[in-house]
Amino acid sequence: MIEGDRITRLEKAFGPLFSADNPMGQHGLLAADARGEVLAEAERVLDEFGFNAEFVPAELDGRLTRLDELGRVLRPVFRRDASLGFGYGLSCFFAAVPVWAGGDGGQRALAARLLLEGRRIAVVRHEVAHGNAFVREEFAAEPKAGGFVLNGTKSVIANARTAGGLVVFARTGGEVPGRAHSVLLLDREALPEAAVEYLGRHDTTGMRSVEFGGIRVTDCPVPGSALVGGLGEGYELSLRSSLVIRGLIPSIVLAGGDTALRTVARFATRRRADGRSSLDVQHVKDVLTGAFLDLLVSDCLSLVATRALHLLPKQMSAYAATAAYLAPKLVAEAMEEMSAVLGEETFAEDGAYAMFRKQLRDLPVTSLGHAGSAGRQVSILPQLPFFARHAWFADPEAPPALFRLEGDLPPLSLADAALLGDGDPLAATLVACTDQLENGGLLSDAGPDGPALRFLARAFTIELDDLRKAFTRIALDDRKAMVSPHAFGQADRYTLVLAAAACLGVWREQRDGEDDFLADPSWVTAALYRLGRRLGLPLPDRPSGTEQRVLAEVLARLHGRRSLDLYGSALA
Repeated sequence: MIEGDRITRLEKAFGPLFSADNPMGQHGLLAADARGEVLAEAERVLDEFGFNAEFVPAELDGRLTRLDELGRVLRPVFRRDASLGFGYGLSCFFAAVPVWAGGDGGQRALAARLLLEGRRIAVVRHEVAHGNAFVREEFAAEPKAGGFVLNGTKSVIANARTAGGLVVFARTGGEVPGRAHSVLLLDREALPEAAVEYLGRHDTTGMRSVEFGGIRVTDCPVPGSALVGGLGEGYELSLRSSLVIRGLIPSIVLAGGDTALRTVARFATRRRADGRSSLDVQHVKDVLTGAFLDLLVSDCLSLVATRALHLLPKQMSAYAATAAYLAPKLVAEAMEEMSAVLGEETFAEDGAYAMFRKQLRDLPVTSLGHAGSAGRQVSILPQLPFFARHAWFADPEAPPALFRLEGDLPPLSLADAALLGDGDPLAATLVACTDQLENGGLLSDAGPDGPALRFLARAFTIELDDLRKAFTRIALDDRKAMVSPHAFGQADRYTLVLAAAACLGVWREQRDGEDDFLADPSWVTAALYRLGRRLGLPLPDRPSGTEQRVLAEVLARLHGRRSLDLYGSALA
């Protein structure tokens, strides 16, 4: 079971975000952000909590046993300050995942020791075509007797100055495509001091408190024992690590979206001198409702992506990529709509509503920007012609445990995750839910949401069939067709179909649960309507009654101090 008590303990340790009396509230966080510093009091909370243990596998004396649990533990931190969450621990996890996935016993022990001692590990990525400053430049390691000689410069590395360990994706040569890079794990203290030069801090617009800096390494000897996996396995390790990392991205972006929506809801519900509020305007109601639905959809994707690593490791690659691709888009568009409600307060750097601007600045960095988005689409596309021929409308549906908020999971094994899926059980869940709805197995005809939900589920199933026909026409080896704008557009449509499937699966598993809101079909009906509108599907009449029930939940959680995700967790 997920250790909710541990998550609650961390939330309470930070105290109420919007309290003027809390030194770790928004005023303290915003002041530190303006200085380009992480709030010292907040770092002490994470020190006392042993936050880095969350990123270390349990067999190495850490707490990491489940990816869905890790996503939830991150949320109390990222609701407050993405710089704190990323700089303190998550960037270290990103660095350590290749070691957990491919390292030997000694390498895994070194990475675990550094993290459990409260130190940092930095990752030096290889160059990516069309990448931004976070992924340009690279290192080269020339094989020598007994090891390597490392050279290179990279100007933007999280924790470059303070990291005790470096995970370096270095070019090691080779003519075989995809085998030119290798991964090296370096103990900073064991390197010759003169060989590593810190190049100074690089300022960023978002996550201003994270120390992004540069390093130059010159003729640095590296022992052969630093090689993680085999020579030339860097690209594969990078891809395999991304399967783990991508599943966490929805949690961190929706945590920021939670704070943004809470800020805007506070603004919208304040009473003016005449007794009225912004909430009297229908457009404002629509924006709050839509933003909440986007957070719920993102969390459904997060749940599926993280639990699939345990339950469906051979099929989860498309789900992790979809979650990491779509959730940041949904949250970014919702925040753009919310900014219109805030008006000039959107630009406030301090005051009651200034947390919105901070979250707006941080979002592009937490979602890893343009290069990350394109890479996720590219990892989805090659799988779709295969799914069209062999999986869609043929696979068995996903196991019910994939959609449950609680419940035991098989042990986490990073080695089992496949880079390309051999099936699409999540799409099969969409088909199964549609059949159940039409056969009266999930809703009776008397239910107010029944006709609309049945119509919407069928519309998404028809869209899946249209995608099947489109990708069946593309040969499995037709690379030109697979990189066409049309194919990318179809892949985008596929991610929205998967989002609808995830929402239906989560709702179906919550119908008999303790949460009355999640058991009610209102939220899933409204979510599918919003997704269908993005797709341009033929839609039924707008479910206004359903949306009113969703808005009521937003306000209830605002006043009841509960999180705006699937869990509705108590806030400090």
